[in-house]
Amino acid sequence: MATKQEQIVAYAAALLTGIDGVGNRVYRSRQEAYSRDESPSISVEPGAATTATEPVSTCKIDWTLQLLIAVFSRGTVPPSGTPLLGLSADQVADPVIQSVHGRMMTDRAMGGLAMDCWLLSRDPQLVSAEDPSMVTVLTYQVRYRTSITDLSVSAP
Repeated sequence: MATKQEQIVAYAAALLTGIDGVGNRVYRSRQEAYSRDESPSISVEPGAATTATEPVSTCKIDWTLQLLIAVFSRGTVPPSGTPLLGLSADQVADPVIQSVHGRMMTDRAMGGLAMDCWLLSRDPQLVSAEDPSMVTVLTYQVRYRTSITDLSVSAP
């Protein structure tokens, strides 16, 4: 069985599939460059995971995972000689970010895998590409608990 961390990442990816404008372009730790037609897209991956300084008991560990949800977006550039009617990359990303956050907050227990989840930070980063592009990384802090002897099992 997958670790609790991997179960949480998979749950988040499934939860975000179908967002308007994104559809099925939700990836688990995507490493390839995005094509022009793949904007906007979402990538979900685990960040740092830390434990409390001491176990909760002799059989339980409380974890804090930084879940990284990256929204990749490209701006639309109008044809040469037309008035500027295009959207910037951050304008393309904004409704997707709103939908991601809405879905993440509808089930803060992540299907029973977590004790809580909340947005920790939002970090927009410009990307070098032909079109105006950016990646906005949303970092969610997810608290969960495992058995001290098995990282795939929830501890009561």
